[in-house]
Amino acid sequence: MARSFQPDLPAAASEGPHRLNLLLSYGGWREEPAVSQLPRLLEPMGIRSVEARTGEQAASIIRELPVHIAVVDLALPLGGTRTTSAGGVRTLQLLRRLECPPPVIVIRPVEPSPRAHARGLSDALREGAFSVLDYPMRLETMLEVFRRILKRHYADLWPAS
Repeated sequence: MARSFQPDLPAAASEGPHRLNLLLSYGGWREEPAVSQLPRLLEPMGIRSVEARTGEQAASIIRELPVHIAVVDLALPLGGTRTTSAGGVRTLQLLRRLECPPPVIVIRPVEPSPRAHARGLSDALREGAFSVLDYPMRLETMLEVFRRILKRHYADLWPAS
């Protein structure tokens, strides 16, 4: 059963400036991904969504802003071309090396075999993933993972400025 994403927050948290930065990486796995709907849904709650289309963009965002939650698409290209999808793995590694690594939601393509599926899951968890979602990703599932992150990592409160 899907629940709507309605954290119990003080009124000031939802009315004030952005209190939580969300890194959204997108590797182009669908024309109209559910991830593209997140900024509109989360903005009224004070969540700033910062989008990255390449691993290089994600690295730049990680250097410039505190990242409180990250959505990392493993199909993310490293640079401007789609020749390699190493940008997602590189982004995971950069986030893991931060002084205070944020909770990370990994989105990954369907694996060709059960063995590859298990290995990919193990690799993502070893890189520090809080949750691993497979394509096609449902918006309700993503919102439920956000709710769990706020509860476990931030005690249902926004991170301090």
